[in-house]
Amino acid sequence: MKRLILAGSSLFFAGVLFMLPSGVSAQTTFDTNVGCGLGNMLFEASGQDRILHQVLAVTTNGTFGNQTFGISSGTLGCQQPTKVASHQKLERFVADNMDALAQDMASGRGEAVHTLAELMNVSVDDRAAFYTLLQANFNDIYTTASVEYSDVIENINRIVSNS
Repeated sequence: MKRLILAGSSLFFAGVLFMLPSGVSAQTTFDTNVGCGLGNMLFEASGQDRILHQVLAVTTNGTFGNQTFGISSGTLGCQQPTKVASHQKLERFVADNMDALAQDMASGRGEAVHTLAELMNVSVDDRAAFYTLLQANFNDIYTTASVEYSDVIENINRIVSNS
């Protein structure tokens, strides 16, 4: 019975593949349809923009789950979203520099607030106002002596968006 089911499903899959046209002139590029990942890298290398190759590429990506890994790591022909990368860098910086950041915010200047401004993509022209805003709202950013870095980031974002 297992052989019959396996043979039937194999014949169905093969039949579907043979029914697909070998190329469609109105279709978009391989990259757009398939995305990134190992499947894209393997089957795009064949140099043919055919539906069969696209189906195999998508199946490879889906079977091995490598597209998610590629997007989150910026590998396998994928690009990591810049907002995610920037947010991760911001979180890491604030977590590692809570004391220095608090001192610089209290004074309204310093290397830590300069780095914070860069990670938050504050334009050079707006940085003086940003530093002043942080200094004026220090108690609303560092609400307690044991404030968590995630709360500091949330407080900064709230203050910046309200200004």
